[in-house]
Amino acid sequence: MKLKNYLFGGLMMLGLPFVSHAQSSKYKCMIQMSSYLGDGAYIAVSLVNSKGDYEKTLYIIGDDDKWYKSLKDWYKFYKKSNANLSAVTGASISGGDRTVKVIEIEDSKINTGYKLRFESAVEDHKYNEKDAEIPLTTAALAGKADGTGYIKYVRLSKIAK
Repeated sequence: MKLKNYLFGGLMMLGLPFVSHAQSSKYKCMIQMSSYLGDGAYIAVSLVNSKGDYEKTLYIIGDDDKWYKSLKDWYKFYKKSNANLSAVTGASISGGDRTVKVIEIEDSKINTGYKLRFESAVEDHKYNEKDAEIPLTTAALAGKADGTGYIKYVRLSKIAK
């Protein structure tokens, strides 16, 4: 009887790491830029919690790190986090253009007060801390969010698994 309990306990312990993996979903994120004159925009796509604190960088549009500091609020978070961004960066985007990127969001963040924040900056132009924000709700993730600066709108669509 004791041997069965030890075997069962051992098997349960082996299974725990597999249970704790966070489930996530991938989303196509289409960003349509407003028509503006000037250089390409740098955009930080971040996960922020219900208090407005940055938790994770999901994508950076703009691959020259010397311009990251122009994304003022995100840059403060980035410098503290020391995150490696090489897998989540791409070229900047110009006025009137659009881009589609794939971002991954943990399912546990949906409908719990989190948001996606799109922060934008263009050299020698105005900085936009909250160019667009999308509440991480089932309804908002299926809709369109208007921007307030260089971003005209953002549309997300879940990628089927």
